[in-house]
Amino acid sequence: MKILLIGDIVGRPGREAVKKIVPEIRKDRVLDFVIGNAENIAGGSGLTPDTVDELFSSHMDVLTSGDHVWKKKDIYDRLEKDKRILRPANYPEECPGVGVTVIKSSSGIAVGVINIIGRVFMNNVDACPFKTTEQLLGVISGDTKIILVDIHAEATSEKIAIGRFLDGRVSAVFGTHTHVQTSDEGILQNGTAYITDLGMTGPHDSVIGRKAEAIIQHFLTCMPTRFEMADKDVELHGAIVDIDEESGKAVSIERVKEKIKDYL
Repeated sequence: MKILLIGDIVGRPGREAVKKIVPEIRKDRVLDFVIGNAENIAGGSGLTPDTVDELFSSHMDVLTSGDHVWKKKDIYDRLEKDKRILRPANYPEECPGVGVTVIKSSSGIAVGVINIIGRVFMNNVDACPFKTTEQLLGVISGDTKIILVDIHAEATSEKIAIGRFLDGRVSAVFGTHTHVQTSDEGILQNGTAYITDLGMTGPHDSVIGRKAEAIIQHFLTCMPTRFEMADKDVELHGAIVDIDEESGKAVSIERVKEKIKDYL
């Protein structure tokens, strides 16, 4: 089966890229499942029910998130009710929502998704992403052989270590959070597809989605600055993985980089 993994979707430009590209690429590439990181879809930080619905109406199946998932409180109730939207599993149990789900693809095959967050250079994350993922594998491995893991982390080393740790036990491990697509996609020794970061779906004439001028001013002065969303050079970044349905092993992984020409 073929699955599209979409890198951090940022603001309205990112949502527009999903709206214009996903239905078309899903049809052209005969995709069975689409997943994307949505922690920045509402104004560049956080999620809202309306922006979530917009993505699901664009033929997406599961949305993962990260440290910005708590930015907008009106999503909390939806996190509790809608198992297609994940928050990192290694946040405390008291937090709204869940970090693991099993959803059927368009072809009727169950797909497991685990969302975890790294600890290196990240704040307020106590539970180990390695041990948390291992525990969740014991929960869902009986339901499906096709398991995807979003490691939302800052440090490249931590993402690579998670990939090696899970090699052969999950179908794909993909990094999010840093908004820059890496070129290290490949199949690990024991059959797991891996990429350190899927990249950013949003405005690339920017500094990771924000207008460059304000970011540069902040670096120059160290003073608080309002970071506004950029809106030019909008691209969808991610990867397509092909997974053997019987074994759950990855067959191939291919980076995706698609531009929309008619935004604004």
